[in-house]
Amino acid sequence: MTVRRLHLNAFLMNTGHHEASWRLPESDPYAHVDLRHYVHLARTAERGTFDSLFLADGPQLWSNLAQRPAGALEPLTLLTALATATEHIGLIATASTSYNSPYNLARRFASLDIISGGRAGWNIVTTAGAEAARNFGLDAEPAHAERYARAAEFLDVALKLWDSWEDDAIVADKTAGVWGDDGKIHPPRHRGTYFSVAGALNVPRTPQGYPLLVQAGSSEDGKAFAARYAEAVFTAQQTLADAQAFYADLKARTARAGRDPEHIKVLPGIVPVLGSTEAEARAAELLLEEHIVHDHSVARLESLLQLPDGTLELDSQLPADLPPESAVEGAKSRYTLVVELARRERLTVRQLIGRLGGGRGHLTFAGTPEQVADQIETWFTRGAADGFNIMPPVLPSGLDAFVEHVVPLLRARGLFRTAYDGRRTLRERYGLPRPANQYLTPAPALA
Repeated sequence: MTVRRLHLNAFLMNTGHHEASWRLPESDPYAHVDLRHYVHLARTAERGTFDSLFLADGPQLWSNLAQRPAGALEPLTLLTALATATEHIGLIATASTSYNSPYNLARRFASLDIISGGRAGWNIVTTAGAEAARNFGLDAEPAHAERYARAAEFLDVALKLWDSWEDDAIVADKTAGVWGDDGKIHPPRHRGTYFSVAGALNVPRTPQGYPLLVQAGSSEDGKAFAARYAEAVFTAQQTLADAQAFYADLKARTARAGRDPEHIKVLPGIVPVLGSTEAEARAAELLLEEHIVHDHSVARLESLLQLPDGTLELDSQLPADLPPESAVEGAKSRYTLVVELARRERLTVRQLIGRLGGGRGHLTFAGTPEQVADQIETWFTRGAADGFNIMPPVLPSGLDAFVEHVVPLLRARGLFRTAYDGRRTLRERYGLPRPANQYLTPAPALA
């Protein structure tokens, strides 16, 4: 009988996920462009035997420069450097289907998978927001449904490209003077609504066949997309009941799509604020909240809620007449999560900003290592998660503390590995099979 184990992914964000983390005395405001910072974090996560690490990204300048460290190193470039500094941990990069072309992106991910020995993953996003659209010659962002329709065709083309080489296409017969077998190359010759791609990829098929496919949208379109393609899902829920409902729904959708529900791993985000006592953890959380610059946070919240500037008042609750989710073309699921959180707990704007400061809607939990481990175990054992997206509020100290104090507890409870089991691919870490090449016809069964 296979023992079910947690999957842990380290979500790395410059000085930490809390928007005020850069203001702490321990933080380096220039860490977001320092390779040494990311090498340290990657090696710390690997010391903690995490399955993977993850870098978010977007093709626009996030926030204003006054708020927090802005700009980021391109994730595939950075992960290629981290591949040479680590041996086991998976390397997941965010890349948009809205503002890339399938051929170039498929080539970059194939290259990372080969360089890392089969540790690449792709967090597939459709990119909301007019700011990004205007960077690519558009006046406004495409409609939500259109972004997902483009994403589906993008994935179909990428999969054809990754399969365009058979595994044994390279012959390397020096005696015969034959390097490769052209009969084992399969040009996609794709012509669709959004893309036309004729030729085969110029990179061989990779150790994993293709990268681990990760998805991070929880809207109806996002869940339909995940059920069809995703092998891991990064999601945000605030309550155990909501997480259980999302988990059950996504597993059922995956089964209806003809896939094994065990082949999609659900990883909610958690922002662990650790202290040796509850009081110490709460004090650390309050210190971060005190460093929030509310003008920046109010502006960002008004943008998320699609409200005119100056609408929100810090010590009042959200307006009663907010737009319905159906009217939102941006991040639909995050919009709903934030509004429901504010309504359910009757939070003022000031209180809501404090709750969102660490995880932007992901669960923030302040407590002792034992309490954090209890929270993780409860969600894992009660049908709410296959693992977690660990989002330290401050880096590197938050990741150091999680690895040193929470990981040993999870290991002692039999929930998490004590060591890596050899040189495995990222797919193998997540318990997933290597995909068969779609251009090959399975051999007939023996009578």
